[in-house]
Parts: sequence; structure tokens; C-alpha cells
Amino acid sequence: SVSAEPERLSPGGALGSAPLSPRQLVKVADLDPRRNYVFGFHPHGVLVAGAFGNFCTEATGFRALFPGLTPHLLMLPFWFRVPFFRDYIMSGGLVSSEKASASYLLSREGGGQVAVIAVGGPPEALEARPGAFTLQILSRKGFIKMALQHGAALVPVFSFGENELFNQVPNPEGSLLRTVQERLQKALGLALPLFHARGVFQYSFGFLPFRRPIHTVVGAPISVPRTPNPSREAIDQLHKIYLESLVQLFEDHKVQFGVPENKHLNLI
Repeated sequence: SVSAEPERLSPGGALGSAPLSPRQLVKVADLDPRRNYVFGFHPHGVLVAGAFGNFCTEATGFRALFPGLTPHLLMLPFWFRVPFFRDYIMSGGLVSSEKASASYLLSREGGGQVAVIAVGGPPEALEARPGAFTLQILSRKGFIKMALQHGAALVPVFSFGENELFNQVPNPEGSLLRTVQERLQKALGLALPLFHARGVFQYSFGFLPFRRPIHTVVGAPISVPRTPNPSREAIDQLHKIYLESLVQLFEDHKVQFGVPENKHLNLI
């Protein structure tokens, strides 16, 4: 594996006005800049902080590790309807997660385009809390179909420490809070986790993330044949291969980045 030196984001960084967690981007394999890619980012976390810091800024040296590639983090369409915030996120290279936007990226000739998708989406954000390794992925196959349609290589990405940045108010399945959150999610299309962490000058309460390291590991690419009209069987088969690669990526690096040997991913 190859990694860029971890850096601490300075004031004005990705997610706030105070110094944030040190972040490190780790490369498992070279990626051919003549191809387009779909990066599956896991876990979503509360605010997708690792994806933003690694793929929307040069804080961790993406272009040095992957020369010739331009990453674009896909974000919910809702945020592109918010005045001023829309301009801010577009300046960071974010694009709408609508199918047309992703298809435009992946169909560009010459390669070098990377669509970064937080596969678990808003529902997974409601599970984000320290020590959690649950990924909502078993029924999520839209990114697989898109990769097949465009012949874009699939790359699993796991961000160790993503769920350690914030605590979340307990919201077990069936609770009143969870019911309200799920209804709002269906109505607005985005999750509203009730999170908290530290303040600017104290650690007892606040909304800044804890200063805990994030190590984002970019796995080896899975070659995908261009299939304009993939069958359900082809999608299921590639999805299975992707899950195996993702689990192996996690198992290969978990101890190195502080996850106990007896901890494993819970795929739902």
C-alpha cells in the first residue's frame, strides 16, 4: 500500500472553522488514468467527512497518489437547490447524485473521471456512531448497474474512523425518534441524524467532530465490461464480487487502523 502523509486540516478546512482530525489517503493499487471509475465509499458516516476531505480537497494528496484522475463526490440533489451552498459545493467538484449527472461523468471520452458514491446513503447515516460497522448495501445495486452500463471500473473504498467523529442520540429501530427521522427522510430525501461531539474549546458538548484520525483506503479496481443493458444476473454477480472485495479490503487493513481483530462488517 502507498499513502500520502496524513495532514491536519487547518482553520477553514472541509467541515468547520477549527482544526479537524488528521486524515490519510491510502492507495492499494495504481489506477489507469485512461479509464473512468466508480468509487464506492463506505461507511457514510454522519457527514461523509472522509469523502469530502479526500476527494473534494487536496488535503491528503489525491492527485499525487492518482495522477490523471479527477474525483467528483456525488451529493443528494436537495443540496443543489439551496442558494449559495450550491455554489460552494460545486466549487469543490461535487455533482448531483441524479442518474443523468453520474452518467455524464462516466461517459466522457478519454477516461480520468471518478464518480465517488457514498453507497449507504442517508439511511446509513442514521446508524453512524463510534464502533459501528454496519453497512446498508445488500439491496443497493444502482451503482453496480451504472458501472456496467458505462464499463467503469469499480473500486471499493473504506474510511476507517469515519464513524468515530460524532456521537449520535440513540435512535433504535421502532423508537419515536427513528420513526420521525425515517418519515422526514422519505419526505425530504435526506437523513437528519441528531449528532454531537465537541466544542471549540471544550470536549463535553458541541457540533465539531472529535479529533480522531481518518484513514481512507482506496482498494484495487474491479474490471467491468461495458454492458449497455445489463441483465439482473450480471448485476447480481458483479455486486457479489464487489462485496467480497470490500470485505477483504476491510479485513486486510482493520488491525493496522485500530479495529480489533474480532470486529467484522455487518452487511444489511
